[in-house]
Amino acid sequence: MIKRKALGAVAVGVLALSLAACSNAATGDGAGSSTDAAGALPASCSNDNPTIGVALPNTINPYYIAMQEGFEDTAKELGYTVDVAIANDSESDQLAQIDAFVQKGVCAIALNAVNSDTGVSSVRAANAANIPVFSVNVTIDPEGLKNQNATIVQYVGADQTAGGTQLGEVAIKDLGTETPLVVGILGEPSQIPTNQRDEGFIEALKANPNTTILPTLDTNVDPAVSLQVTGELLQGNPNVNVIFGDTGPAVVGALQAIKEAGKQDQIKVYGFCAADTPLEGEYVACAAQEPYEYAKIVLENVQSYLAGDDVPAEILQPLKNYTTGQEVGAKEFG
Repeated sequence: MIKRKALGAVAVGVLALSLAACSNAATGDGAGSSTDAAGALPASCSNDNPTIGVALPNTINPYYIAMQEGFEDTAKELGYTVDVAIANDSESDQLAQIDAFVQKGVCAIALNAVNSDTGVSSVRAANAANIPVFSVNVTIDPEGLKNQNATIVQYVGADQTAGGTQLGEVAIKDLGTETPLVVGILGEPSQIPTNQRDEGFIEALKANPNTTILPTLDTNVDPAVSLQVTGELLQGNPNVNVIFGDTGPAVVGALQAIKEAGKQDQIKVYGFCAADTPLEGEYVACAAQEPYEYAKIVLENVQSYLAGDDVPAEILQPLKNYTTGQEVGAKEFG
């Protein structure tokens, strides 16, 4: 085992710490006992090109294709080898892949969990082998981590609440504070980041007291599911005039459903940017994440951590906002 100067795992339940919080600080409030006791890293970290296990939900969504490219390109720059595992949106498959990383003795794991809650088991499995975990994009459930006495080193992702808030502010600017708004939310309730986006959007709409927020619909981050539930939403609520899609695939399905219902002139769509979908017509604004950059940030912080340096417990990146007529960047997605 390679000893390092201090424990890098962040105690569970403290993801909301400020960026000043350092992962090498001793916390004493729920950190995994295996890493606390050993203060060590896997022997493979001393290899010339240490292997970093990268666990991704799927490569159907262009978002994750860009993230995979970010890991692979940055690994070459930094002298790492990346072992990428694709879970095909299966929680059990992802846990098996984490177990495989443990058996291979990878130096560290970058985890984009399939779900916020089930990611806890993946973290705990890595903790048992003293393998540091860096989570990206999907927040691992803090309460679940605390209950399982599991730890991560760092979370990297977008400032989700701010992204939702910014889109809500655009909607208020577009529609005003007096027009009655009937709002459909197309979400992914099992994910903490998407819930944060919804909360930000809804909070911003409070500037209009004539707003009705309908119950959030689960799109499963799938355009086909979004098409179905949006169609049902429009049939059951003919007065809907605003739709918020908290993922790109949710937006894609919503736009198709609106077109099929012939309501392009009645509804405005705000959401996280949909790949290859121009901002025009009823699709008036979106917020973009940069998964390629998130992967780069993760590996740069892995490098710092392995060198014994302090790294922030949480890195939240601002989102880019686009409105009608603007072109979303090639590696930017919702």
